Amino acid sequence: MQIDNRMETIRFDAGEMSFILCCANGEPPFILYWGPRLAPDLSVEQVSLLSTRQSAHGIEDVNIQPSLAMEPGIGYTGPSGFSAHREGQDWGSRFVVQNVKRDPQSCRISCHDHRTGIALDYDIVVDSDNGLLTFSSSITNQQDRPLDLVDMATICLPIPAHITDIIGFSGRWAREFQMERVSRFSGSYMRENRRGRTSHDCFPGLILCEENSDEQSGEAYGLHLAWSGNSRLRVDSNGDGRVFASMGALLFPGEIRLAPGESYHSPQLVGAYTCSGLSSLSQHYHDHVRNNLLRQSTRFRVRPVHYNSWEAVYFDHDQDRLKALASRAADVGVERFVLDDGWFGGRRNDAAGLGDWHVSDAVYPDGLKPLIDHVTGLGMEMGIWFEPEMINADSDLYRAHPDWILGLDGVEQVPFRNQYALDISRPEVSDHLFGRISAILTDHDIGYVKWDMNRDLNHPGGQQGIAKAYAHVQALWALIDRLRSAHPDVEFESCASGGGRADFGMLARTDRVWTSDSNDALDRQIIQRGASHFLPLKVMGAHVGPRHCHITGRTLSMAMRAGTALMGHMGLELNLLDEPPEELEELKAAIALYKNHRNLLHDGDFGRMDSPDYLNIMGVVAKDKGEALYSVAYLTGQVPALPGRFRFSGLDPEANYRIRQIWPEDWYSEKSPSVIDALDLAGAGMSFSGAVLSQVGMQLPVAPPETVLLFYLSAD
Repeated sequence: MQIDNRMETIRFDAGEMSFILCCANGEPPFILYWGPRLAPDLSVEQVSLLSTRQSAHGIEDVNIQPSLAMEPGIGYTGPSGFSAHREGQDWGSRFVVQNVKRDPQSCRISCHDHRTGIALDYDIVVDSDNGLLTFSSSITNQQDRPLDLVDMATICLPIPAHITDIIGFSGRWAREFQMERVSRFSGSYMRENRRGRTSHDCFPGLILCEENSDEQSGEAYGLHLAWSGNSRLRVDSNGDGRVFASMGALLFPGEIRLAPGESYHSPQLVGAYTCSGLSSLSQHYHDHVRNNLLRQSTRFRVRPVHYNSWEAVYFDHDQDRLKALASRAADVGVERFVLDDGWFGGRRNDAAGLGDWHVSDAVYPDGLKPLIDHVTGLGMEMGIWFEPEMINADSDLYRAHPDWILGLDGVEQVPFRNQYALDISRPEVSDHLFGRISAILTDHDIGYVKWDMNRDLNHPGGQQGIAKAYAHVQALWALIDRLRSAHPDVEFESCASGGGRADFGMLARTDRVWTSDSNDALDRQIIQRGASHFLPLKVMGAHVGPRHCHITGRTLSMAMRAGTALMGHMGLELNLLDEPPEELEELKAAIALYKNHRNLLHDGDFGRMDSPDYLNIMGVVAKDKGEALYSVAYLTGQVPALPGRFRFSGLDPEANYRIRQIWPEDWYSEKSPSVIDALDLAGAGMSFSGAVLSQVGMQLPVAPPETVLLFYLSAD
């Protein structure tokens, strides 16, 4: 068989994967291969020959090669990844390669369709260390008439047919990152988010894997859309047996109308591949966040222990009480004190004051300086809360500028937490917010901003009635970028009623995400496990909440709450003035333990362990395999009379490790002697080879529900 001499290919080999893209001049580009790493001397021609398809009866007489856009003009009858038109015309684009530029780590494929006058460019970048691929695309209107963009996936990726399972992440407020695993079916798996923010119920990430893939073994593909707004995720299992995955911003009608010469840039899609299980896939994403998204100052700074004032005082800002809380926080080891909602304007409840970003004279007659001086005098950094995108009707800003809000003429606003959303895509609105926030940061010794967003964009219409959901995200990113440039030493946290805006687009501009508004440690075990599929512990805010959680009504021990918060960026959000002395001492010990191990937790390789539902087991192993820390959480009562065996994954099989149980200091055991007693794990511990610990494992002790045990291993 003749090999097409026009075939031009780009091949990337990195990490566990190889990626081969065909980009012959004058033809639509397509992905020939994405999967396990191939031998360096394996020819692309052999891969192409082995991919030869025969046309069956009842379908087209030729094999239609799907493209990166799956655009209508290629004639493929499956779902399309691109839709645009000019007043109903020019809808059938077929994009062919016009030019290719590449270097060892990236390439740009420039395509065009002369009939419809649209140019389409793809940029693909490979991370040579872990094999992560970043895809982005853009279109340009090359005609003299406006072009309406209806839909555009960043890229359409072929998925091997043996990849049968889809893992998505759903949830709600205070129950984010709930994992849903389904078997792929004939037709389309599709998740759409129209909330205007990343959302609690449709996290923009998917994992595609084999039926038997688990945490430690099996093939898996990860896809994440680095976008902080409306999105569409889909996996199409077509009638011809081919499977495609695609992601892109979800656009409202008329939202993207390109003038002649104007361009639209898609959000980035970050793809990863592994043949070593789901935890290995997560490690690729964790390294990407730490090494490529976080700014250098955050990357190399230890994550300070937080204290957030919200669940201690809510809107009741009494300066003497806040100072007493700060003193108590410093005493237990806190390093950053964050003043939450209620410090500004007429903000005595959630119905007034939002938008008036000036210090309240009624609550702080001498300004914030006395409180900040007290906090910094205790050796802590000061942080503060903003919700810049929102406004109350009962505010000076709304009374002055009622036309600044998003909405639809003649349509009543959907009630949502007594607030409206500002149209921050208008320069005058963005400039006003920048000026007010920047003034607070300039006039005060503040090193941290908690940036919140507490409502969806139900009617994201602008002044002329045009949808502004896409423009809102662009304006948000630009405003944060502008503030970070003006105040480079200030860290920013992304919060949206908890984990409603925790995506790579925000993490490229912030230093931490607030994982959930729920500080219930049992809920947090599952939330943090789900979030860890894409987010490293370094950026996952995890707080010790009150003994009685106001969201769930559950009452949990300090040992459970603190042990859970240790597995993240640890903080506190409780009234320390009401805590009994013995619990304060226990909390102080947990904070000291966190400080001792936070470099390991935040810079090591994180992994989840497969376990029965009543357990949640996860751990972190240092990059050099010299130490490790594992968390075993007993969520409910166990069904078997005897607990199972725990295999410590990720260790060096040739090394010897001394194992000790380091948290909690005292806990109830059903029976003695347990493995803890037999091996003196609460004392000096005992040494075993990494091979024995990972292959044979350790019998778990019997422990009551709502118990977290932490095991620390150090190489002898």
